[in-house]
Amino acid sequence: MAAVEVDDLVKVFGSIRALEGLSFRVEDGEIYGLIGPNGAGKTTALRIIATLLLPTSGRVEVFGLNVVEKADEVRKIISYLPEEAGAYKNLSGIEYLRFMASFNAESKDEAEAMVRDAVKISGLGERLHDRIKTYSKGMKRRLLVARALMTKPKLAILDEPTSGLDVVHSFYVRSIIKNYVKEFGVTVLLSSHNMLEVEYLCDKVALIHKGKIVAEGRPEELKTEYKAENLEEVFIKVTSYA
Repeated sequence: MAAVEVDDLVKVFGSIRALEGLSFRVEDGEIYGLIGPNGAGKTTALRIIATLLLPTSGRVEVFGLNVVEKADEVRKIISYLPEEAGAYKNLSGIEYLRFMASFNAESKDEAEAMVRDAVKISGLGERLHDRIKTYSKGMKRRLLVARALMTKPKLAILDEPTSGLDVVHSFYVRSIIKNYVKEFGVTVLLSSHNMLEVEYLCDKVALIHKGKIVAEGRPEELKTEYKAENLEEVFIKVTSYA
């Protein structure tokens, strides 16, 4: 069974067709990247998969569960991190993690276990006892990634997880994602406009242009097929004919 199966997905907002028949499949335990420029349709696709938007047409399943018909069941096994996610700025990092764990855990012990995992994932150390309003953007993003992963979801959906971060924080967040998948065998579906970053991080990628997938495969395979040095070059070559 695939972790995610998307078949002929269409989303229309008024006169705008954000998605034009998107189809792809994410295997269990894979890091899969939807990549393309801003406005390509990446966030729309992720929000539909995360049960936050209804599709205009098409079918989406997460571990065999239809995201429209079985939305409540899907939400129990996924975690979603929006690009512009925020946190309660007057709480400390550790208070925020405990607060969020209380919504997902069935017992106090389970909640504390989640928080311990989040502390480890974030790597923020003693700064977790400071108020979130004192955090840099990179620190806040590390906290939010830890919050998204601490529940050990079957599928983690991450929208632009390193957007706007400096080199150090971007490297750390990428390492978190890679190590997390390796340790717990979960599946990650992420979006990014940074094609060089995704090349390092993802097992498989889909290049999106104007709501359509224009190329899909493993980064090395795509570079070989299009005689390109990197995925940016692949994208330019593919979209010049799209």
